[in-house]
Amino acid sequence: MSWPWQVLRALRLRLFGPAKELVGTDQFGNKYYRVPKHETRPGQIISERRFVEAINREAYQYQMGDFPTEWEAWIRKKRNDPPTIEEILKNENYREEMKQKIKDVIEKDKLLQAKEYKEGLVAEPVQTRVEGHASAPYYGKKEPSQDPTSTASTFQPGSWMPPGSGRSHNK
Repeated sequence: MSWPWQVLRALRLRLFGPAKELVGTDQFGNKYYRVPKHETRPGQIISERRFVEAINREAYQYQMGDFPTEWEAWIRKKRNDPPTIEEILKNENYREEMKQKIKDVIEKDKLLQAKEYKEGLVAEPVQTRVEGHASAPYYGKKEPSQDPTSTASTFQPGSWMPPGSGRSHNK
């Protein structure tokens, strides 16, 4: 490399930092990059940066599972080395096995509960019907009312007496 190119390269590194390095891609086509730790022209040290370029995605379109957890851990610097395809596939198979085992355990539990209910070993849960919250202004009504149910001028404290008390409240 000729000396002018070396000077330009050194100047670019000092002004803009090193170029991004492609570290790997995942099964979805996302590309993962890193910019190594470097020193800027004024002497400021910039730590390593890791980032992903998602395939055909806008920032608001991200969803859970768009990036493998292994790659996400690498980006967040929870791990030093980038994951391999074999590692990602192994972990994905493990997660699928766990999901199936959880489904099996839930199904066994439902069958055991049904057997216990049938044999009378355990009382079946009572089905209560909740229509609303008591503090809501429309408790027990089909729709909320726009009109107030009471006002300060219609409230009469102490006007109710327990039944069978034998005393009149108008004394």
